Amino acid sequence: MSRFLFATLGSLGDLHPYIAVARALVASGQQAVIATAADYREPVEGAGVEFAAVGPSMESFGDYRTVITRLFNGRNGPEFLMRVLVMPHLRAVYDDLERAAAGADLLVSHPLALTLPLLAQKTGKPWVSTVLAPLSLMSNYDPPVIDGAPWLRHLRLLGPGFYGALFGLLKRGVRRWEAPLHEFRAGLGLPPTDRMAMFEGQFSPLKNLALFDAPLAQPQPDWPPNTVVCGSPMFDGAAAALPGDVAQFLDAGEAPVVFALGSSAVWIAGDFWKHAAAAAQQLGRRAMLVTGPEQPRDLPDGVRAFPYLPYSQVFPRAAAIVHQAGIGTLAQALRAGRPQLIVPVAFDQPDNARRAQALGLARALPFRSVTARRLEAELGALLLNADYAVAANTVATGLAQTDPAACAAEELMACLRSRS
Repeated sequence: MSRFLFATLGSLGDLHPYIAVARALVASGQQAVIATAADYREPVEGAGVEFAAVGPSMESFGDYRTVITRLFNGRNGPEFLMRVLVMPHLRAVYDDLERAAAGADLLVSHPLALTLPLLAQKTGKPWVSTVLAPLSLMSNYDPPVIDGAPWLRHLRLLGPGFYGALFGLLKRGVRRWEAPLHEFRAGLGLPPTDRMAMFEGQFSPLKNLALFDAPLAQPQPDWPPNTVVCGSPMFDGAAAALPGDVAQFLDAGEAPVVFALGSSAVWIAGDFWKHAAAAAQQLGRRAMLVTGPEQPRDLPDGVRAFPYLPYSQVFPRAAAIVHQAGIGTLAQALRAGRPQLIVPVAFDQPDNARRAQALGLARALPFRSVTARRLEAELGALLLNADYAVAANTVATGLAQTDPAACAAEELMACLRSRS
């Protein structure tokens, strides 16, 4: 029996894939522990996986809405993430991970688990890296859409050399954000490196697992060596049956349009739910709004709001799915086989949206451009063109033949077998 430590940071979309892989390992007779913020103890342990608290809790950063608002600022959000949420806590996170790694045979990192590669180097433990979205691979041959500069995508005809130079400039701008990490590295007695943690430095020489679905991105010449595309490991904490009021609403009429913004963007939804309800009413469609903790009032007939719904059970029963393209939400929507209207907010979401559009199953409308009239127009076009539904069903049929969690678990176990 081997023991695997997963270190992750972020929203539920950054947690659920690791729960899925950990459960697959446990089912095969291995031990697995997930090290992340204390806020997530309940969902991890509730899934039957061992938990280790790491670093500061989200409560320590103050008002959650304020944090999310700053984080999803397209211009300064990434810098806020690194300089305020990550870098000041390197020592605390490292110490917690060091304790959690005691007895672990293999370490597994999320892109923001910046100290785990240092722990692996310091202790000599084998380490595997993971990415959850194609954006993290930053390929010059398949350049991503960069939040805040989507127009750069129109220059892709200039080729990989152009993007190599462009990403080089981007790295120079980001390098100063990582200065505390390099200082911390030196304090551990590790040799200096030019590799940047948010770029090439996040990848393991042993193995790199791409935990996104293969239809979204094909392997490229500049992907890190030893990269394996496993697909998106699925877990959403779904109960055995839908709550009675949810099932009753679904059964009471035609398939509704389901509007969802994941677990983070719901905090900055603003007028989105009002626009969603108005658009559904204008289209003569029923709708379900997955709004998080704050419930909108005075909804029109045929529109219901719920704080949480298990996507895996609700999305397949939708006429269409409107969502923000967080990679976890997108993975669930792809498996539902329903057409999608994507309203990307920030980070990897604009790139995820573009990739879903390329599959022919989605339309896109930037979150900041959402109005009731625009939602109505985009949804109308989506629902009237059967080609979107056909493409969505084709992708879902292909994904149903895969088991990403089992693939990732097998790859991790194979790493230990090869070393022994």
